[in-house]
Amino acid sequence: MASLIVYLDLVFLTNLFIDAALLRMTAWSRRLTFRWWRLVLASAVGALYVVMLFVPSPSFLFTTLIKLLFSVVMLLTAFGYVHMQHFLRNLGVFYLISFCAAGCMFGLHYLWLSSSELFSGIWFSRTGAMTFHFQTGILYVSLSLIGALWFYRSVQQSRRRQEAKQQFMAEAEILIDDARIRCMGLIDTGNRLFDPLTRTPVMVTELALWEEYLPEAFIQRAKRMRAEEIVQDLDGLAMVWRDRWRLVPYKGIHHGTSFMLALKPDRVIVHADGQEYEVSKVLIGLKPDRLSSEAAYRAIIHPELVNL
Repeated sequence: MASLIVYLDLVFLTNLFIDAALLRMTAWSRRLTFRWWRLVLASAVGALYVVMLFVPSPSFLFTTLIKLLFSVVMLLTAFGYVHMQHFLRNLGVFYLISFCAAGCMFGLHYLWLSSSELFSGIWFSRTGAMTFHFQTGILYVSLSLIGALWFYRSVQQSRRRQEAKQQFMAEAEILIDDARIRCMGLIDTGNRLFDPLTRTPVMVTELALWEEYLPEAFIQRAKRMRAEEIVQDLDGLAMVWRDRWRLVPYKGIHHGTSFMLALKPDRVIVHADGQEYEVSKVLIGLKPDRLSSEAAYRAIIHPELVNL
């Protein structure tokens, strides 16, 4: 009868690495401060529990309650105790990350299996239940775990960026004669663009917002020509709002000082944080490119418009 050899040191080190990665990702997700020695000690507690599977131990140690208890001990060891709500959130995030990582590992494993390998790993228990045999190496576990946690971290970072942007999102309404433009805008606290002569703040919008009100010939020229060249030929374009056009100088990132076409509106109304701000001293700069790659907003709102 063939004997089964288990290297407990490899089992311990592998699970030490896995538990440390899961605890580190929990700390990142919850923005927790921690000491590395406490995190390593907590990981060792989890790794020792796995080693107990291979040595004679009382059966009650493998019940759901004991597993939960070890998770509690790991989290208390790694991050301490502040209050119950704080701890329960840590516990929930820890299990969420663990389930996501395990799901990714199993999914990647079966994604690469051939049909013969898949069916050879299926067996039936004495009760008739179908079970899947999962067998892989330490290298695969390590790489897939790193990949799963990296994917989780990327998703969370993207979510945090969106949430941060939402705090500075507002609805803008621009009124010029009978024209009324509505769009979502991003309040850019770092925007310090003013008309240098009148010290009027400049709000930037996408040129595409104005296609209904501006001649097609002008739209096409604005996409491929410099602003100062377009202004020289406004009469030839039979341009509407001829007396409202301005040239606003600004410093580009790579091209030094440039000019932006801008309109003088009657007024701009900004709806932010349940309040309404109405401003008449403002210019509307026109940007040929999209301001947001995800189309989350189509205007950059000057902070002066909302008294920031």
